[in-house]
Amino acid sequence: MVFHKEFQTAGKEAGLQIWRIEKMDLKPVPKQLHGSFYTGDAYVVLYTTPAPSYYIHMWLGNECSQDESGAAAIFATQLDDSLGGGPVQFREVQNNESINFLGYFKSGIKYMDIYQWCGSECNRFERLKASQVAIDIRDNERNGRANLKMVEEGDEPQAIIDALGAKPNIAAATPDDEAVERTNKNKGSLYMVSDATGSMRTSQVAQTSPFKQEMLSPSECYLLDNGVDGKIFLWKGPTANADERKAAMSVAEQFIKDKNYAKNTQIQVIPAGGETTLFKQFFSNWKDKDQTTGPSKAYTIGRIAQVKQVPFDASTLHSNNSMAAQHGMVDDGSGKVQIWRVEGGEKVPVDTSNFGQFYGGDCYLILYSYRTGGREKHIIYTWQGLKSTQDELAASAFLTVKLDDSMGGSPVQVRVTQGQEPAHLMSLFKAKPMIIYLGGTSRKSGQSQAGATRLFHIRQSSSKATRAVEVVPSAACLNTNDAFVLKTPDALFLWKGVGASSEELAAAKHVCSFLGGSVTEVVEGKEPAGFWSALGGKKDYQTSRTLQKVVKPPRLFGCSNKSGCLIAEEVPGDFTQADLATDDVMLLDTWDQIFLWVGNEANEVEKTGSAKIAQDYVNSDPSGRRGTAVVTIKQGSEPPTFTGWFLAWDPKMWESDPLERVRANF
Repeated sequence: MVFHKEFQTAGKEAGLQIWRIEKMDLKPVPKQLHGSFYTGDAYVVLYTTPAPSYYIHMWLGNECSQDESGAAAIFATQLDDSLGGGPVQFREVQNNESINFLGYFKSGIKYMDIYQWCGSECNRFERLKASQVAIDIRDNERNGRANLKMVEEGDEPQAIIDALGAKPNIAAATPDDEAVERTNKNKGSLYMVSDATGSMRTSQVAQTSPFKQEMLSPSECYLLDNGVDGKIFLWKGPTANADERKAAMSVAEQFIKDKNYAKNTQIQVIPAGGETTLFKQFFSNWKDKDQTTGPSKAYTIGRIAQVKQVPFDASTLHSNNSMAAQHGMVDDGSGKVQIWRVEGGEKVPVDTSNFGQFYGGDCYLILYSYRTGGREKHIIYTWQGLKSTQDELAASAFLTVKLDDSMGGSPVQVRVTQGQEPAHLMSLFKAKPMIIYLGGTSRKSGQSQAGATRLFHIRQSSSKATRAVEVVPSAACLNTNDAFVLKTPDALFLWKGVGASSEELAAAKHVCSFLGGSVTEVVEGKEPAGFWSALGGKKDYQTSRTLQKVVKPPRLFGCSNKSGCLIAEEVPGDFTQADLATDDVMLLDTWDQIFLWVGNEANEVEKTGSAKIAQDYVNSDPSGRRGTAVVTIKQGSEPPTFTGWFLAWDPKMWESDPLERVRANF
């Protein structure tokens, strides 16, 4: 295939390359003129990342001719082909450019303000979610450098007016949020693009979103119509024929005309594997090929398929993909490990003798390198303590990007919040447990003073990885299924629950070894008086031995009617107390019991309908179990039989408003 001579250097170096269409040919635009566009012209813009990955933008001025517009489309397709068909393509129209495109043209690196606008009648959970999104954009897309500003309706600053234009009449509040969410979910239509009839045609696959990822065949091209919101997406299957792939842009432009959409409708041409977030949001079950963490999967109760549980065996990880996927393990953790602590905006190496010990007031970067298929691969885990400062959270995100860039963009990045460590991360510390301190810091000149009395909870996961988590020193935190270590000013106890495993006891002994002192091993039910007095006296705790004879791992679902009907959505991975949504009813399946946890802000539909969901869930279980007890409990009144399923349960978590906690990070 013959390519334009300009494409010989295209994408060879990271950065921006721009060509103007001049007399139906490509003319490079000098770097000093990047950012200047003529309204009567069309341009082809290529942005190359260090990884590398490619983004092609076809920019059309309001006064450019149809010939120039067509030439730009042809050159953009040729450029895409010259780069192996992997770039993401954008069609940009003057005054309606995408954020990606506008972001290229700044003098140096400019970190922008982030405004959160709150409608006068939005509810507190919408405010909370918007705040969380704003913080995530600041910490992970702006490297923690942007300023967050919350704006109330009617009090918009001039900066917002300048960016968005004159303020229109704001639509009245919609009383039925669920109806609005249903409408938003149904805004897309999916079409297949094919030349099987001899000419390029589109045929509808699904009338409304959300779609299923399985609808996209790798041998076809598809058009996703979101024209009502000014966007059209073209998805190119990796084995689609060349004619269909090349015609993608022209098909989209003709589609816009046929639908009478605005001329400035944006078009994105997307290769398989390069799907953007905007595109993926139209699919209810989207999962990336190399996805490490991701959104929950939605399950319709009554249609639960039987899933074969695969026992964990690290020695067969590379040959047994089913087991590796189920347990989230890329290998057995025997590769090279490097750890840095975030300190003063820089990363400071952690001594190997302290590997596996994490402080709740710190953030860490863990670089793991391993070999597979003769190639070296890398994972960067960014571990963020629950008590770490906003500066440290921002710095950890910035340093992760910096480390990733220094390695050519090849590592997989995994952000980990304290208490939600994946099994593979915990496996990096070999036979030692992963130790997480309640709070404080290990930074030099800033080390926190340890409490006089300390309690560590030791539990092993289904993938054989063990955590030792410091918890509040109270008898209510004990659990008959696990081991605990209690350190007082004059004693060191190793408490052995009836159901504690040998691995948990070994991990407890390891914790005792670095705490120091003579160890007194205490068997549950035979505790000395000094043990109880150190914990503030005897209290009820989890005494059910269910955990040690679990047939299936516990599962946590959120029951919500926000999608228009009452559904149960599963929390993926190892769940924590933070996964209990206070505006929902949560279903916890511990095999011999079903708990319905009612959040204080749950609505009546959720409260009354969740009991039926629980019963349908049990009745439809392919294992055939029947008559399982369903226990309903209220937020703030959780018994030990419930809290025992959550590692390091914090009874004070909901004493402060979660919205206020999030706003404190602004």
